[in-house]
Amino acid sequence: MRKLGISLIAVLALFYGFSASGKQTTLADAAIIKILMEESISSYPGNCPCPYNSAKNGSRCGKRSAYNRPNGYAPLCFKDDVSKEMIQQYRGRAAS
Repeated sequence: MRKLGISLIAVLALFYGFSASGKQTTLADAAIIKILMEESISSYPGNCPCPYNSAKNGSRCGKRSAYNRPNGYAPLCFKDDVSKEMIQQYRGRAAS
């Protein structure tokens, strides 16, 4: 009886280990969106990549931001800016 209990615990621990490692390797869409937004914003060379950022003088960037300017940088400032294709591309890069 004791061997059966130990075997059952070992099997459960093994199963739990596989399921936990599977969860760690696959990032949720929300986490990938956050990563892509942070990468995009940090790659902008100026102070106002997004409307909600602050300018040098402390004021809100608003319409002066790169996000609102045509024909220039197009940072990913909001979660809706990140497409499903971008998420899939990130997963492809991360897998390789």
